[in-house]
Amino acid sequence: MESAVSSNLKAYTPILRLQVGLGILAFVLMGIHDGLLGVLLPSIQGYYRVDKATVSLIFLASTFGYLTSAFSSGPLAAKIGVRSLLLLGLTAYVVGVSLISLVVPFLALPFCLYATGFGFGIIDAGLNSYYVKFPRSTVLMNTLHAFYGAGALVGPLIASAMLALNFFWANSYIILIMVSLLVLVGIAILFRYNPFPELHVQQAGEAPQKNVLSSALRVRNVWLSAAFLLFYVGVEVSMGTWSYSLLTEERHQNALLSGWAVSGYWLGLTLGRLILGHVGERIGNKRLIQACLAGVVVGVLLVWAAPLELVSAAGLVLTGFSLGPLFPTTITLISSLVPPRVVATAIGFAASLGSMGAAFFPWFTGNLAQWFGLWTLLPFMVLLTVAMLAVWFFLLACPKSNPPVSAEPA
Repeated sequence: MESAVSSNLKAYTPILRLQVGLGILAFVLMGIHDGLLGVLLPSIQGYYRVDKATVSLIFLASTFGYLTSAFSSGPLAAKIGVRSLLLLGLTAYVVGVSLISLVVPFLALPFCLYATGFGFGIIDAGLNSYYVKFPRSTVLMNTLHAFYGAGALVGPLIASAMLALNFFWANSYIILIMVSLLVLVGIAILFRYNPFPELHVQQAGEAPQKNVLSSALRVRNVWLSAAFLLFYVGVEVSMGTWSYSLLTEERHQNALLSGWAVSGYWLGLTLGRLILGHVGERIGNKRLIQACLAGVVVGVLLVWAAPLELVSAAGLVLTGFSLGPLFPTTITLISSLVPPRVVATAIGFAASLGSMGAAFFPWFTGNLAQWFGLWTLLPFMVLLTVAMLAVWFFLLACPKSNPPVSAEPA
């Protein structure tokens, strides 16, 4: 992983390398957050004495946070600048996760999750719209997002180790507070500089583009890209969150081996982004996405049809490996699918709305598990992947059929 990063940074100035390094830490933070939750979910459910449908409300609260960020990140970036936008998102996240670590009453928990969902939606949108402008953006974006997978891989290991040592589940969130504060300070210092003047990023004090969000929302491919990422993130996070419960509760597999299997899923996601990002430069991003979608279907079916421990673990790794490059590669593709004037806003909106899938679909999956059983996870994942394929073919059908966006003065 280090060699992939270093080879991609050779053409960058020292300040840009520091910014990329900080971006890596931010993606690791987001990965740890999502990876922790899957292992902690049974403990949270047991502590608050609620069923699966009720505990899934925490995902629904995050959904509203992501939805708020989807419609506000673009206008906020144009008005206050990317640096201030990221500081706002990180502050909201720190407040939310700090309250969770204090074990607030269950009725207050959704408000904390709303804050973390809003914060992560803002951070995700801001970082993606910023780094997509860098040279060799396909490889860079896949490398950065690979560290999300690395964080998600480490998350279950941290949570399972702390639970094995009889630590209280809320103590795991102290790690998230420490890392997020480090990222907050780094953003405040390093993002004061724009080392590439030709890579324009709207800064605070500049005249914002008029109605840039409404202009972006009139472009069909913005909505299609957002829908594709919505289903994608739904599959990615739902598999990572509920697989542990499926293996231990539904199939009665060993808890330690199940934890390693889920970590293998996130390891596959990480390797997929590191390896397949370079493949995308050779065969093209569109072919890469099509091949990965086929791999996701095969991997999920393997876990579904072959409940043996080693086979299901291999299926999880294949699923993660195939899912890996889909999000960062799609973000890179958006710049060629929408008018140049709305690229930054389109990426921010698509990333935020897509990240909403990290909250809504795990919530929906929890309700399915409560009413019909955990076995519903895998057929539901197949259904979401089919939805991804459908949206993808719509994107391929007429990629240049967007209506012209009026060039309104700044």
